[in-house]
Amino acid sequence: MLNLKLGLTLLAALAVSPCLAQEITLTSKMHHLRNEGDREWADFPEKAESDQLNLAFNLKDVGGDWTLSLRQEDIKQDWRVRLNGKELARLPVDEIDMRVAFPVSAELLVNGENSLTIGCSSKRGPDDIRVGEVRLKPRRMTDLLSEATLTVTVLDDTQLDGTQKATPCRITIVDEAGSLVQTGAISNNQLAVRPGTIYTSTGVAVIPLPAGKYTVYAGRGFEYSLSQFPVELKSGDEKSIDLAIRRVVPTEGYVACDTHVHTRTHSGHGDSTVQERMITLAGEGIELPIATDHNVHIDHAPFAREMNVRQYFTPVIGNEVTTRTAHFNIFPVEAGSPVPDHRSPDWSETFARIDRVPGAKIVILNHARDLHSGVTPFGPMLFNDAVGVNVDGWQLRANAMEVVNSSASQTDIMQLFYDWMTLLNRGHRISPIGSSDSHDVARHFVGQGRTYIRCDDFDPGNIDVDSAVNSLLQGRVRISYGLLTELTVEGKYTSGELARIPGEEISVAARVLAPDWIEASKILLFSNGELIREEPITPQRKPESSPGVKWQGSWTLPRPGHDVHLVAIAIGPGIDGPYWRTAKAYQPSSPVWEPHVIGCSGAVWIDADGDGRPTAAFGYARAIVAEEKGEIAAVLSRLSKFDSAIAAQCADILQSSGTMLISADMQKLIRSSPKPGRVGFEKYVAAWRRNQVARAGD
Repeated sequence: MLNLKLGLTLLAALAVSPCLAQEITLTSKMHHLRNEGDREWADFPEKAESDQLNLAFNLKDVGGDWTLSLRQEDIKQDWRVRLNGKELARLPVDEIDMRVAFPVSAELLVNGENSLTIGCSSKRGPDDIRVGEVRLKPRRMTDLLSEATLTVTVLDDTQLDGTQKATPCRITIVDEAGSLVQTGAISNNQLAVRPGTIYTSTGVAVIPLPAGKYTVYAGRGFEYSLSQFPVELKSGDEKSIDLAIRRVVPTEGYVACDTHVHTRTHSGHGDSTVQERMITLAGEGIELPIATDHNVHIDHAPFAREMNVRQYFTPVIGNEVTTRTAHFNIFPVEAGSPVPDHRSPDWSETFARIDRVPGAKIVILNHARDLHSGVTPFGPMLFNDAVGVNVDGWQLRANAMEVVNSSASQTDIMQLFYDWMTLLNRGHRISPIGSSDSHDVARHFVGQGRTYIRCDDFDPGNIDVDSAVNSLLQGRVRISYGLLTELTVEGKYTSGELARIPGEEISVAARVLAPDWIEASKILLFSNGELIREEPITPQRKPESSPGVKWQGSWTLPRPGHDVHLVAIAIGPGIDGPYWRTAKAYQPSSPVWEPHVIGCSGAVWIDADGDGRPTAAFGYARAIVAEEKGEIAAVLSRLSKFDSAIAAQCADILQSSGTMLISADMQKLIRSSPKPGRVGFEKYVAAWRRNQVARAGD
């Protein structure tokens, strides 16, 4: 354990008189602590300094109230600060670098030796943190945080008439070290406040601050530019600054939707009250928020009117049906509808109960790769990810699934996209979803992951909910987590549509959109989940001729011999800036973390066989196996004219009917087959083996 004590010279000076008390630096360093186990992240040393920080200091005359300030980073679990054995505070749960302050009453201090301890009270796996720069200041916290006042006005200069208008937004304040700083502002009917983060519903925020040098940022979510301004405040200063932002990402005709929105008020965890949530929704530019607190139906409209932000969005009643085997978001729910019983472990019964909820047309499978209540819906215990089937026979009746959850991101950001495309191959008509799953004001903020739904967006306060729901059901969506990707086939077909191809070639065009503070590094084009094109995206050095456009290009593809779905996905480096930081993986599968932003076009179906309907890989596979009467050699021969997605589905049909694909003879036959069949069968067998290993170890 660490034991750091103050020098005698400083202690002697402090002992003169309480009125001469000075700031005490308990430690000037940052210290690496770990509560248990091996390191959580590779960017931390293998061995931590300790599992807790112990600091001792002497006081002769305690005097009045004090303030404890410290710097913290990467707090994920329950770390507590104790002063002389009594709990003083809990460190805010947030991975970002920030400086926080806590009031210390004179009653907690003693004349003589005092001790301060920072340790973790939870043991839920390793939590590596950095904490330090701990100082005890002989002033009341309210006075310390209010030495100066900064009034920030944020203007939207996107107005067609050339005027500027104050706009809801998020203001971020960091010190010279880049740490978020706690201010003297508090949440009220216009502000939602956390350390270094102030959401304002009016575009104006009066912010008390300690004296110091700061950088102030202003933004309004993914679609807007970012403005920043340096400012120095001396004690007693009252300064005002204006920051201008503008909408730079073209999203006309698409509504910004967050399908997964929580509050502490109604879900019981996180830190955002429902009133604060209304301000953050307006501040992030979410036009269609879905209330999805756990196993309750909540109408946000009264709270939006209470906070005077109803004109900025159209709230929708929903529910996160939180069962032992999966979480499902349902909406729109009619007001006053009964809440479905969430206690059944059987998916058939769960979906039957959801069916009885009036109005609930959308059913979203949430964070399918996360472990909750001992179950990971798309983990190897239950899911063959080569063909999109539950190995216990559970039938998925959701019509959408999260491919991005910005509060619960995956180590492999592509994993859920692959799962979604595999479900399309199986024949599911399932739309991709981007969401935030936000329970917080600032840690995992609302709208970072979002879904753009094709719908009239002219009046955000009066979105046609039925039109938006119908578009979502049809897959007319684009997914954004820092990027937005458009895909157009033959100059007119986009996501959720069936493209009819007149010739032997397919014309495909794509665009990647983002504000200037986000970069894209590559764009990928998939056919039936298989990568068929990849282009690097070079950061633009000159001002863009088209604001918000990072890349645009086209491909000419040969007409396939069967129907396929095309999906374009753009990827870029993650954001480390405190104004929009991309979070680390929620349940990491590796200590190595590489952050990314991502945008997905949604799926465009190609009607290659000309029958006027989309046929999934599974449909072709069933026909091939039936026509060849289950003869594996004949099936593999036929597959030379198809793709590996269809081959994998054939493999599943054959294995399920009793053909042992892992036998030596079958493996030899598979290895000698043409590429599409060989690749698809090998992919299926590898997934099947993962299923067997996982279930054997249960």
